[in-house]
Amino acid sequence: MSDPAKETRARDLSRELRCMVCQNQSIDDSEAPLARDLRLLVRERIAAGDSDTQVIDFLVARYGEFVLLKPRFNPHTLVLWLLPPLALMGGGLALWTYSRRRSKSLGTADPSLLHLTEEEEARLERLIAVETQPEKPA
Repeated sequence: MSDPAKETRARDLSRELRCMVCQNQSIDDSEAPLARDLRLLVRERIAAGDSDTQVIDFLVARYGEFVLLKPRFNPHTLVLWLLPPLALMGGGLALWTYSRRRSKSLGTADPSLLHLTEEEEARLERLIAVETQPEKPA
């Protein structure tokens, strides 16, 4: 576009719109023919005097919400916006519950498991005595 301000607006809007062919790129980054057509359509709408909101609304009406790289917050996209924080909180809650259960189970361990029997102590003493004896030269 000849006007730098309008060109900047067109580039900014193009970065917010998804290429329907590439799907993970904005129309500003995509080389697909459809992305080129959408870039031209954005520039035509800006040249006609539409505001940014009007251009976005026009494209959403024509192609659906999928055309937006950052979906709007509305009842249709509520799950999309709330799922990541809910998953993060659920994971934190699961870790907290697991650590609480583990600490409780370690605290109720059988005390007899923490002490050696007399037979085990005698065997341990014999093993230590054999290890600490100096080697005899041959």
